[in-house]
Amino acid sequence: MTRRMLGFIALIVCFAFAAAAATPDFSGKWKLNVSKSDLGQMPVPDKYEMTVEHKEPSIHTTTVSAGQMGERTMEANYKTDGTETTNKGFGVSETKSKAKWDGSVLAITTEAEFQGNKMQIIQRWSLDPAGKVLTVEQTFKGDQGEFTTKRVLDKQ
Repeated sequence: MTRRMLGFIALIVCFAFAAAAATPDFSGKWKLNVSKSDLGQMPVPDKYEMTVEHKEPSIHTTTVSAGQMGERTMEANYKTDGTETTNKGFGVSETKSKAKWDGSVLAITTEAEFQGNKMQIIQRWSLDPAGKVLTVEQTFKGDQGEFTTKRVLDKQ
């Protein structure tokens, strides 16, 4: 009976380590790789850098972008356990976001209003196996239709 119990406990510990390894750490400074990204109808920024502080289940991002409308900084907070968070975006009122793990991919769904139009933004964050490339696929759904972009960011 003791051997079975020890074996069972060892199995549970192995599963716990495997589950922890399945959720990557997005922490770091990231810079947009324009040549590998697909921004669709969005203008190519002169600068797009994101700093991520990830301490499970909390993620804090600071994004600095520059383009035709000047330089802007946006901060956001997410909880990977599905708890709703409130943020303020570029030119939008408050946003409400829920983040959760889908295997090793972080799925973030955000509800926002932009110039009187309601919008849903679905982001899927993934890391390459080496942890050096962050890919953020975004699908924008709203009154004006739907489109998807892909931002590929290199770790600095």
